Amino acid sequence: MKRDIVFVGLSGGVDSAVSAALLIKQGYKVVGVFIKTWHPDFLECNEEEERHDAMRVAARLDIPFLTFDIEDVYKKEVADYMIREYKAGKTPNPDVLCNKEIKFGAFLKKAISMGADFVATGHYAVNENSKKFGAFALGDKRAGNPRRLNFFNFHLHKGIDSSKDQSYFLWTLKQKQLEKILFPVGNLKKIEVRKLAKKFNLPVAEKKDSQGICFLGAVNLKEFLKHYIKVKRGKVLNMVGEEIGYHDGAVFHTLGERHGFTITKKTPKDGAYYVIGKDVKKNILYVSQNLTRQSPDEKSIVLDFVKLKDANWISEVPKENKKYLAQIRYHGEFLSCQVKCSTPSVAQVIFNKPILVASGQSCVIYNGDVCLGGGVVV
Repeated sequence: MKRDIVFVGLSGGVDSAVSAALLIKQGYKVVGVFIKTWHPDFLECNEEEERHDAMRVAARLDIPFLTFDIEDVYKKEVADYMIREYKAGKTPNPDVLCNKEIKFGAFLKKAISMGADFVATGHYAVNENSKKFGAFALGDKRAGNPRRLNFFNFHLHKGIDSSKDQSYFLWTLKQKQLEKILFPVGNLKKIEVRKLAKKFNLPVAEKKDSQGICFLGAVNLKEFLKHYIKVKRGKVLNMVGEEIGYHDGAVFHTLGERHGFTITKKTPKDGAYYVIGKDVKKNILYVSQNLTRQSPDEKSIVLDFVKLKDANWISEVPKENKKYLAQIRYHGEFLSCQVKCSTPSVAQVIFNKPILVASGQSCVIYNGDVCLGGGVVV
């Protein structure tokens, strides 16, 4: 009997290592793959160290080990896009792009072309497959030769461990991709994954979790962007238009931030100031101590609805007049909302309470623990 072949993205971390071990235990033929991506010269790179850890895992599990060089795709589709969006005053999510273009874009395509039946990663999410049947007559019905077709419907659920759930980053996935994707640790809590890593005697069992931007690691985003976007000092204005401080570039800030700019006119009674608006052309930040009030900048205000572009609906299109939950940032609050889809790729999300959201952010829609999809805030 032929065993299904799974290419597992081995990052050098514990989650992907346990994923590979679990798949072997389940009878799959596993191939470990380290994904090599782009790193700028000015950034300290630990890629070789991560690759070495991935190789150690593969050796421990006695599986083949490959390296996929996807540097060009990462530079063009993730890094360049992120820089371009920030220059335009938007707030893109590089991890969403990384999953779309790298892990389930270039990696998936190359793996399938090399004979893989599936790819797997250490994401904390659940890919549930429900099988539906329907009878259809193909060709000449008079020939009496109808064939029964199988239809698969894949649902993306939150990971069981709510503190590690990564479904927010996966809203761009489509049915054809989910048909080829496995998330072996999605039904486990992190503490269980750690225990399994020790049980399997994996060399990364005690390794700390990686932090920061997908593949780039713990990077100070503003410092990263300053290598590509010129620093330009600008004014910080309060709600009545009074200049109360300065910043080093409006493009480096996003709505809701309370760090990275300097307030020069402040009393001991004043609380924290938050960015509630920005004018990129004039290089001005608008701040307030109250996130529920509107900004003088009419283009950046507290909103009770947002428009989404590039929307993707994984398993069903949201229905009007039905209550859903929206998340506008990773591990952010789940906000009660309704969704109106004018076209498959354009939607409007109406919130029960006003929110502060920046253009370029991902707004992800949930029906209970099912991630329906999402879009990019216009």
